[in-house]
Amino acid sequence: MPNSNFTAEQIKQNAQEENVRFIRLMFTDILGAIKNVEVPVSQLDKVLANQMMFDGSSIEGFVRINESDMYLHPDVNTWMIFPWESGHGKVARLICDVYTTEHQPFAGDPRGNLKRVITKMQEVGFTSFNLGPEPEFFLFKLDDNMNPTMEVNDKGGYFDLAPTDLGENCRREIVLELENLGFEIEASHHEVAVGQHEIDFKYENVVRACDNIQTFKLVVKTIARKHGLHATFMAKPIFGIAGSGMHCNMSLFKGAENAFYDPKDDMGLSKTAYQFLAGLLKHARGYTAITNPTVNSYKRLVPGYEAPVYVAWAGKNRSPLIRVPSSRGLSTRLELRSVDPTANPYLAMAVLLEAGLDGIVNELTPPAPVESNIYVMSEAALKEAGIEDLPSTLHNAVKEMRKNSVVRHALGEHIYQSFKAAKKLEWASYMQTVSQWELEQYLENY
Repeated sequence: MPNSNFTAEQIKQNAQEENVRFIRLMFTDILGAIKNVEVPVSQLDKVLANQMMFDGSSIEGFVRINESDMYLHPDVNTWMIFPWESGHGKVARLICDVYTTEHQPFAGDPRGNLKRVITKMQEVGFTSFNLGPEPEFFLFKLDDNMNPTMEVNDKGGYFDLAPTDLGENCRREIVLELENLGFEIEASHHEVAVGQHEIDFKYENVVRACDNIQTFKLVVKTIARKHGLHATFMAKPIFGIAGSGMHCNMSLFKGAENAFYDPKDDMGLSKTAYQFLAGLLKHARGYTAITNPTVNSYKRLVPGYEAPVYVAWAGKNRSPLIRVPSSRGLSTRLELRSVDPTANPYLAMAVLLEAGLDGIVNELTPPAPVESNIYVMSEAALKEAGIEDLPSTLHNAVKEMRKNSVVRHALGEHIYQSFKAAKKLEWASYMQTVSQWELEQYLENY
């Protein structure tokens, strides 16, 4: 995968051999946006000595102006040279953790916060938490001024190929660039909706997997623009068709052993897997604000478009929130289907891991699996089966988050308060906006 084992000396040597001229020091803000401080390669010694400072007060949810100075501590194993910017020498990147002026981990850093939850996982007795993400995206045409339009460049559907799938060439180049950067691509294909695509890459330990998601988004957007296209990870850009999800395939390991696998169980799942599953179900309404963090996210979470709406689980059935894919052994995993690609991956995985660990620590038992199509079940049948639905709006999701102490602890107080405040503003702005739908429905009738 893109992350390898580097030393500081190897990075210096590689930078010299490959004519690297600039280095992007990348990190992620609370809302999931990729940020960077770019420095000339002459500053590499300072960077590797953890002495590079930046103004944290300018970053969403970080710190106030009177406490703005922060340090970037690069993860040397994320050293990567980008292949597409070589006009004035090459550009490399290092993903960084954010530290305070006292050189302590900053509580508002999403990546650092995920590492904190991982430490708790290790204390419970597990060595790694693996994630295999499946991010989807749309490709729209750019206009003459290079601004995005709402016009897709194909009429393809699920697994279609050219000429119906006109995004195939762009998608193929994205795959090649990802492979050049060290990604192990498992599949790429056209998705259900017109203009919609999916590229799946191999699972990794959760921090590296989240790093890979952020790198993936950057590569997709960069290559799309070369093809005169705009790539968006917005959850539901087009009315009436399926939105974009980011199914998360998760498993816990103890050394080389998959802790979710038990060959003696009828479904091949261990007690640990059932308990983790129970935790995910118990806290689903509480973590949805994190896994589906925008107003638009809830336009996707509606019946009829393959996105899960109901808090339930199953084996083969794809209508519940959580599915257990058929692979067993080391590939045994739980697939959470509600997450969308606007989520901050570090925050999403922190709350999901904490929710699952809560199930393990408290030895929770999941309800029976639901193998029938939940979308066609009556209200009475849903109630009898004890199946809840997910929050229907961002406002309701934040209210559920506020009631959930496990999710709050997974975020830490700094991130929790900053995220809550940001989403309160987002909802208020949305509620004050008069939409085209409202004008069409009410302007002439009232």
